[in-house]
Amino acid sequence: MTATEVSEAAQEIEKLLALHPKGFDLSLDRITRLLAALGNPHERLPPVIHVAGTNGKGSVTAFCRAILEAAGLSVHVHTSPHLVNWHERYRLGVKGGKGALVSDPVLADAVRRVAEANGGEKITVFEILTAVTFLLFAEHPADVAIIEVGLGGRYDATNVIARPAVAVIMPISLDHQAYLGDRVELIAAEKAGIMKRGCPVVIGHQEEESARDVLIATAERLGCPISVYGQDFMAHEEFGRLIFQDENGLADLPLPRLPGRHQYANAAAAIRAVRAAGFDVPEAAIEKGLAGVEWPGRLQRLAGGRLSHFGPPGAEIWIDGGHNPGAGHVIAEAMATFEERNPRPLFLIIGMINTKEPIGYFKAFLDLTEQVFTVPVHGSDAGLDPLALAADAAAAGLEANATSSVAEALGQIAELTDEDPVPPRVLIGGSLYLVGDVLAENGTPPR
Repeated sequence: MTATEVSEAAQEIEKLLALHPKGFDLSLDRITRLLAALGNPHERLPPVIHVAGTNGKGSVTAFCRAILEAAGLSVHVHTSPHLVNWHERYRLGVKGGKGALVSDPVLADAVRRVAEANGGEKITVFEILTAVTFLLFAEHPADVAIIEVGLGGRYDATNVIARPAVAVIMPISLDHQAYLGDRVELIAAEKAGIMKRGCPVVIGHQEEESARDVLIATAERLGCPISVYGQDFMAHEEFGRLIFQDENGLADLPLPRLPGRHQYANAAAAIRAVRAAGFDVPEAAIEKGLAGVEWPGRLQRLAGGRLSHFGPPGAEIWIDGGHNPGAGHVIAEAMATFEERNPRPLFLIIGMINTKEPIGYFKAFLDLTEQVFTVPVHGSDAGLDPLALAADAAAAGLEANATSSVAEALGQIAELTDEDPVPPRVLIGGSLYLVGDVLAENGTPPR
């Protein structure tokens, strides 16, 4: 995708950003009106796997896509936010092979048509971009569409789907409290809003029992066929293999390509979701999907690129966009696993926006990291000042220093470890916006 191609769709979206508010205004009235003006494209979709949750949404979406594509099915995928280019939000399925990000002319045309159909009425940009999803997915045939919720569930713009093939609720923790509530059970109730009466529901691994109880109670009240992780299906590692189990028996599978033990439960939820949605995929397709799955910006190792020249020679550099305490816990667990297998001193380079809970995130890394370097987030106007973020890290018990950029932080880590016999491990994260900045600066955007 060339810079010229990117700019055509980006320019159309920038026009919308100048006219309509950023952020979220949770309601279904505006999106319903707009979709009606477009001829209700959301009613002409292939079977939909609808995915909500605080953490793991992207991973389970990636697993579902990989498994279904390995079975020869064409798969549309909607995710948000994007990391570098708007096109990442829309992947169009191709029969018998991997889908591809929407081309720039097709996206630009869809954005223009949706904006014209809106007629200048009050609406958020996310709602327009969600309508673009439905328009694209209705106009391009596919076997299945995987649609990720943007925020919450009940009043998210994607929640106009009347009869999903399956609703998937991934782990729930505190995030977006201003919109969704300040207790996990309140957030769970909002996420449960994507469940539809009589439609299958898959509940992924839930750390919080109160969230799990709310989800189960909602599914039962709506008469939904329900599958609960740890009760109806589960997965664990055994002799370097992933053992998946449900009422149909055991499946001996390769470990997921995505690193981290938390991905075992995410992969299990995807297998169950694909089956619950009515797709009878062979075990060989599941094996191929787990081995080939990709999900940029989530525990992704940077292999080369411009930024690597600033860091210590031989350093392991990882990026992850997780940004809440729950995400901090699973990322820290993954870093601890890496340490067990291949000991290296760990340094963090963290940037966050002001809607997150930094101290809870940082506490997950106690006794794991040597030092934290905080950086600004250029991709968002809500970025926290690195000095304030360093103070949060210190309040969590970590040694922290504020820096002006990821490149500067990498340079400081290089100086600190210059004489160390073992090159360090570096985690860059705390925000998907920061991860997008890093991928763009490194010259390695998602494809």
